[in-house]
Amino acid sequence: MTVTIRSAVPEDAPELAKMRYEFRTSLNHATESLEVFVERTAPWMAARLQASSNWRCWLAVGDDHIAGHLWLQLIEKIPNPAPELEQHAYITNVYVSPDARSEGLGARLMEMALAFCRESRVDSVILWPTDKSRTLYARHGFALPEDMMEAVLEPARDVH
Repeated sequence: MTVTIRSAVPEDAPELAKMRYEFRTSLNHATESLEVFVERTAPWMAARLQASSNWRCWLAVGDDHIAGHLWLQLIEKIPNPAPELEQHAYITNVYVSPDARSEGLGARLMEMALAFCRESRVDSVILWPTDKSRTLYARHGFALPEDMMEAVLEPARDVH
């Protein structure tokens, strides 16, 4: 399969929403149907795929379908008078379809995102890995931070 990496556009949102559902329901029990989720999520994704958004998404496209994707959000820092870069990035929803795994697509998506971060003068990139994804991220320079703290809040009971 020949795969091209490209930026996502708003028209990709319905397929991306379906893939998000597939990804997240492989990790946890669904609280809504695929149809309801896509109807709710595709407009959210399409809005964030506009050029003016602080979100980016890269796609691995092969044989006229999306085989994988990676989402990145730029996080603006408060201006700083010291010699520090003024943006962070958050990588999320990195997913490669099961039939396209072990072909290096996750690595190619990660390389594209990190190149964008370097060009955009991002200070640091954060993400929350799954157990299966830790080795991919470690190969790209991610490590457990010693200078960061996290508070996990009780999840909302009704998110809709």
